Amino acid sequence: MTTTGSSVISALGAGSGIDYAKLASDLAEASFAAQRDRATTRKTTLEAQISAAGQLRGAMSSIASALGDRVRNGDLAPRGELGNSAVAKVAVAPGQTPRGNFSLEVTQLAQGQTLLSRSLASPTATVGAGTLTLRFGTIDGASFTADAARTPVAITVTASDTLASLATKITQSSGGAVTAYVATGTGGAQLVMKGRDGAANGFVLEAASAAAAPSDVAGDLTYLGWTPASSGTLLRTAARDAAFRLDGVAMTSPTNRVSGLPAGFTFDLTATNSGAPTTLSFAGNASAITGVMNDLVAALNDIAGQIKELAAPVGGRLGSDPGARELKRDLAGLAGQVVMAGAAAGEPRTLGDLGLVLERDGTFKLDNARLTRALETSPDAVGAMFTTGASGVFAAFDRLSRDTSLASDPGSLGGSLKRFEAERSANEKKLAKIAEQQEALRERLTREFNASEKRVAASQSTLAFLRQQVDVWSAKDR
Repeated sequence: MTTTGSSVISALGAGSGIDYAKLASDLAEASFAAQRDRATTRKTTLEAQISAAGQLRGAMSSIASALGDRVRNGDLAPRGELGNSAVAKVAVAPGQTPRGNFSLEVTQLAQGQTLLSRSLASPTATVGAGTLTLRFGTIDGASFTADAARTPVAITVTASDTLASLATKITQSSGGAVTAYVATGTGGAQLVMKGRDGAANGFVLEAASAAAAPSDVAGDLTYLGWTPASSGTLLRTAARDAAFRLDGVAMTSPTNRVSGLPAGFTFDLTATNSGAPTTLSFAGNASAITGVMNDLVAALNDIAGQIKELAAPVGGRLGSDPGARELKRDLAGLAGQVVMAGAAAGEPRTLGDLGLVLERDGTFKLDNARLTRALETSPDAVGAMFTTGASGVFAAFDRLSRDTSLASDPGSLGGSLKRFEAERSANEKKLAKIAEQQEALRERLTREFNASEKRVAASQSTLAFLRQQVDVWSAKDR
């Protein structure tokens, strides 16, 4: 039997030119091949396990996140219906479940002040140098009460400013509190200035002309000043609050978006109905809740399918992983888990009460008849299970997602991921060490082979000399 060692010795003894660098590299690589192959195989296994554990953890996180979005967006909240839908649009704040009937009478919509300047010849007409000051407050007839909490806006106007450039300065300097533009009509060009909704957003224009002898004429900044006592004809709409009655209680709002109502809903007021109150009623959003339960069952079945494949006892990447087994147990007990500990007797308290059913094969289905009964007999209790509070469906899945990702728990997928990543790091160091040892062996063998080559070369030189002498001796003997 010819071994690698005997082959090398034969080659050296033969003195035939050998590629010692390649020979050293091949021997070093062969010496560590078994260790390197084991470490490489382990690396592949660990990466597959990390991917599988991350996949399951991500799937659970996605369910909790999607469910949270549905709850926070108000998709599952009760729907408000108005007898006169032209009066307002109703929305329910996330986590709120208003019930019952209300009456709504809107007597006034909120609006902002609209002020027109006196006319100039054109948008490019100069307005005169000076300072234009915007003051904010409340206008009542011919009187103005300034809001001491709001700093006046002083606008520097140059001699080259036109009506058009002044409009831009007003909008920019006020930060949008007053928006201005130029409109050209039959009487010439005028500034149109519009404030924000609400009685407290009224405004006056104080004009301080830079002219030596200011006069109230076009081309002098004084011409554009305005107070409610000076010229009421330029005020087109006055700033005012919205006014309405909810169940007969008089209320106001600085905007037509009304929030902070006792039942947790909001209005967008769109029209008045003075003297003709309309009815607002709330009912559970049964169709949306049925839809989200169907989506939840589909998502759970997707995860169940992933667990069946990834955690299979034979061939599964997580077949013996405690984190995957724990998640499988958690899902198996999901239908019976109490998610509303404070539910009254007879009201739904588990996911099973909402129709979630675990099949024998580990998949889920929705018992629509049971869900429908719960929605019909306990609509308020079912609605309360779909909020962002400490109890409910979202809270249950959020806790499960967090527990699944908990790296400090060795029995969770988060703990498994932490362990796999630590093992991968150790394996990477092992591969690096093998590479260092292989390189050290290659360098040592190269030095030894080079020394051997020199000795063989010297021996061959001596042998050649001796042969030459023997040939000379032989020739003399003839």
